[in-house]
Amino acid sequence: MTLLIGTSTKMNLTSTEAGAYLDVLRPLLDDVTDREVFVLLPFTAIWVARDRLTRSRIRWGAQDVHPDDAGAHTGDVSAPMLADLGCSFVEVGHHERRRDHDETDELVAAKVAAVQRWGMTAIVCVGEVERRPLEDVGPQLERQLRLLSDFDRSRLVVAYEPAWAIGVGAQAASPPWVGQAHAAIRELLATPGGPASSSSSSPAIPVIYGGSVDPNGAAALLAEPGVDGLFVGRSALDPRAFAAIAHTPI
Repeated sequence: MTLLIGTSTKMNLTSTEAGAYLDVLRPLLDDVTDREVFVLLPFTAIWVARDRLTRSRIRWGAQDVHPDDAGAHTGDVSAPMLADLGCSFVEVGHHERRRDHDETDELVAAKVAAVQRWGMTAIVCVGEVERRPLEDVGPQLERQLRLLSDFDRSRLVVAYEPAWAIGVGAQAASPPWVGQAHAAIRELLATPGGPASSSSSSPAIPVIYGGSVDPNGAAALLAEPGVDGLFVGRSALDPRAFAAIAHTPI
């Protein structure tokens, strides 16, 4: 399975700032050939990624999408609009979207359908809100994943992002915790009749970790079995720090 290293800049970087950011980042990643790197920018800056990153090794995408392809949805952005901008990945279901916009598992699943309908890969964020014993986390993860069973596994990524490890002042989950959580997610994905279950011939769904990832902790996280990549937040706002994480040896 190809290692995935990506970032969402969240509500940061104007189109002008994104251009400067990508101009620094692109040459730093020219030598990365053994993994896939992606950047998810605000809607207003995706066209900059298309212009700056075409014919580079870096793929780009969006941080959200509306489940409908068109219609009277003022201010929203549809999957065909994102596909037209060359997006490869679209993030859905992030904790901040669930918290700030009351997004439900059903809405997240509808967004996954829209993303895949237009040939892109959906990155579905899952994770618990409060730090609890891991055995208590399983049911919450199962609820978040249960509606994904009918989707194309080859265009689906699961990002484990515990809310307690996200944001300024937070600390990344420990590598052993992440390893155990990823094992639990993989078990859920493989359980017959369970969320996103499949036959043995179906492609495995990558499970990546996000939550206060930085250059110092990246190697230990990637060393955990079942961690297929990293989803970097605020550390990646420094393109050199993001490039360092993207170069982390495995």
